[in-house]
Amino acid sequence: MFEPGLVDAINQVFSEFAFAYHNQFHKAYPDQATINIGKEYWLSCLAEFSPGQITRAARKLVKSSEYLPTVAALVKFCESGLELFGLPSPRSAYLEACRAPSPKAAFNWSHPAVYQAGKASDWFILATEPEAVAFPIFDYNYQQICQRVMHGEEFAVTPPPALGDRHGRKLSAAERREKMRKLREQVGL
Repeated sequence: MFEPGLVDAINQVFSEFAFAYHNQFHKAYPDQATINIGKEYWLSCLAEFSPGQITRAARKLVKSSEYLPTVAALVKFCESGLELFGLPSPRSAYLEACRAPSPKAAFNWSHPAVYQAGKASDWFILATEPEAVAFPIFDYNYQQICQRVMHGEEFAVTPPPALGDRHGRKLSAAERREKMRKLREQVGL
């Protein structure tokens, strides 16, 4: 019915809540039957979110709430989940992508998802089109990539290889003349 990771996430959330809000938790869930019903209810309400998203949101909620959270509070934290994963807002990500210098892969991105969204949106479009045209394209790609990040996919930016030393040693005059002779032969001079 539900993916096993989701069940584990709800179990972890309930364990954290029981530890962090001991008395309140045991008032709301006095016995194992009530806990099981509560877990099933929370599971059905949170099924659209990834296990990582749920556990991160629960941890953030525990750190910021004095009282036992409701399922609505956890849903709200999950929905505003970008910051839970270190992702900037779509607008901030768009501005970062537009302002990043080339080579793009060498830039120090706030999150690899910003680079991936810029790449998917086409750097040329971001550089040449007005925001009214470019931002919706970027926003769509960024939202797709953010969903993938929140479901556990990891992205990396591979920096371009550094240019090597192509001029090993200087050629002597005789070696230069020989190379020129071979070059003239190749081009027919």
